[in-house]
Amino acid sequence: MSYLMSNYAPLEVTFVKGKGCYLTDTQGEKYLDALSGVGVVGLGHCHPNITAAIQMQAAELLHTSNWYHIAHQETLAERLCKLADMDNVFFANSGAEANEAAIKIARLHGHANQITNPVILTANQSFHGRTMATLSATGNAKVQAGFSPLVSEFIYIDFNDVSAIQAHTNNHNIVAVMLEPIQGESGVHVPKDDYLNQVQSICQANNWLLILDEVQTGIGRTGKLFAHQYNHITPDVLTLAKGLGNGVPIGACLAKGKAATLLTPGTHGSTFGGNPLVCKTALSVLDTIEQDNILEHVIQMNEYLVSGLQSIATDKVTEIRSKGLMIAIQLNQDCTELLNAALQKKLLINITGRSIRLLPPLIISQAEADIIINTINELLSAL
Repeated sequence: MSYLMSNYAPLEVTFVKGKGCYLTDTQGEKYLDALSGVGVVGLGHCHPNITAAIQMQAAELLHTSNWYHIAHQETLAERLCKLADMDNVFFANSGAEANEAAIKIARLHGHANQITNPVILTANQSFHGRTMATLSATGNAKVQAGFSPLVSEFIYIDFNDVSAIQAHTNNHNIVAVMLEPIQGESGVHVPKDDYLNQVQSICQANNWLLILDEVQTGIGRTGKLFAHQYNHITPDVLTLAKGLGNGVPIGACLAKGKAATLLTPGTHGSTFGGNPLVCKTALSVLDTIEQDNILEHVIQMNEYLVSGLQSIATDKVTEIRSKGLMIAIQLNQDCTELLNAALQKKLLINITGRSIRLLPPLIISQAEADIIINTINELLSAL
């Protein structure tokens, strides 16, 4: 009998130890983690720098509250804002909470402009979280099923279609556009190179906020610290989580310009958000990314992995989509069975629709990439 609620359907394995790109189960078997805990442990499991930071901070101070100054929080806020060219930041505990803060900022922006029924445009097949507001923002009926009435007001538009956004410029209730630079959960959908630039132009012309959800794409996953840096733009609001803590729960909502002045004392808060432990850990993550030239490595490994996957001789693959170490292998048939088949081969992957999704640690080596390529080849051959 399990005392856990049944909202998860875990695979038949329990991991007890991790190191680098590998996890070890209760039987002592090692698995190559090509999913990074769903894009979280970018620097791998139990990275020595991160472990040392956690141990050191745990011995000093875990928690006070945000009623007092927190030195590591203020240092991390300055570091992130300078790296992202933003003005200030609110710290939360997850990507969903960071996005919740972004939605509240958008509503405050609307009310500051005498809009009593603020509307946010979000994309079909997006994913922004599972709180009531963020699942309402998510353009996926499957995620929303059973939770109506949803939080209003969101309008869903097709991703990578500027005209779909332009079509709403006559709606005076719209206050923001909220997008993932690359749609991750729906299968690594990469938009046209200038898509975000055009969206930003529409937002600026209409006094809308541009909110970029980089919970999955941020902190080096795409080969830039933030995916929107490929477009040489700065959003009004930027949300982060996942890789920022390398496994320690932390979320961040960054804002710039008019968006940065909207959260005032009493409008939002978090008991645990930005505590000394998570902020010290996040600072160590940023230090390691810089010191170890992780971003350059991500670009190199993207080329290596994608080239190897493209060399697989099969007509079952219709497309390979990627940016950095976000990779999807689109198939022409259902591939749900590959999840357990990969587990049997000691490889952790994700299946999204008819695609295999890979989010390997940013520190992955060529030898480990070869294991992924060869195992995927074996899986497809047996499909």
